Amino acid sequence: MTQPRKHQVLRAIVEDFVRSREPVGSKALIERHNLKVSSATVRNDMALLEEEGLIRAPHASAGRIPTEKGYRYFVDEITVPRALTPAQKRAIHTLLDSSDSVEEVFQKTVRALSQLTHQVAVLQYSLNPVTTIRHIELVPVGDHQVLVMVISDTGRVIQKTATVEQYTEDDVQLLKKLLLASLAGHQLDAVNSLSTESADWQLIDCAPAVISVLQSFARQESSSKLLISGTSYLVESTPDFSQSVAPILEALEEQVTMLQLLNEMSQDARGFAVKIGTETAVKPLQETSVITSVYGLEDGSQLGVLGPTRMDYLQTTSTVRGVARYLAKILGTSP
Repeated sequence: MTQPRKHQVLRAIVEDFVRSREPVGSKALIERHNLKVSSATVRNDMALLEEEGLIRAPHASAGRIPTEKGYRYFVDEITVPRALTPAQKRAIHTLLDSSDSVEEVFQKTVRALSQLTHQVAVLQYSLNPVTTIRHIELVPVGDHQVLVMVISDTGRVIQKTATVEQYTEDDVQLLKKLLLASLAGHQLDAVNSLSTESADWQLIDCAPAVISVLQSFARQESSSKLLISGTSYLVESTPDFSQSVAPILEALEEQVTMLQLLNEMSQDARGFAVKIGTETAVKPLQETSVITSVYGLEDGSQLGVLGPTRMDYLQTTSTVRGVARYLAKILGTSP
């Protein structure tokens, strides 16, 4: 079987199964997809696809359904996602442009994506804006306390008191000088790779406590939250799962699991990322697929959907990418 026909037959099986949830036979493919080959040829092609593990027979019948490997092959063959339809663009434009705050934009975006795809939509966002350090101030406030202040390039101030065993005024001034030389103009997470092995650092008793406070700032800045919409669509898809959807819903509610998965996803040149079934490496999600796209300039800015592996990948990847790009335009984060 030639590669073009292999893709054509597999694509036809995927499209028919996604639409009908029924195993697909050779006769149906001939009738619906203008394959321009005989029924015997299609049956032979299907046998070869089955040998490669791209389709399988769910029971003793002539019909076949895609496997996880088959879906992956199909997704990898998507060269250019479809553009959003004019109706979709108008709906998104009307909904998001009427928002009064970033929080409202996020809420409306995740609802819109869920409605457009009929899947569970998820939106990851940082609880606080990314902070670039403009200045660091250290202020002694007691025998064993130093106030640590970080001023961002936007004028935002973060402060917290560090408890130290001992310090001198000279220690505090030298530490401030070293911190500014290493961190000014960088984002807060640069403190996590700060090199403190030189003699100057080692001689400052209060340095570890102050750096610990700066690292806590960085953790706070990098924390993310997840917005979820459309779990009812997952419940409607119960026939697609061999078990109850309850563990999937629990994984969604346990935000740590989903956030870790989203952080592991990296979009490719097509503008989206896809994990199918066991690729998620999360047991409750092994019968689901997750599609995401980036809408922001920093980490933790993923927009996507989760649904059964029996998913319209061509349309869904296009919609996720399109909505993410529109959100980026509104937020001013378009590349």
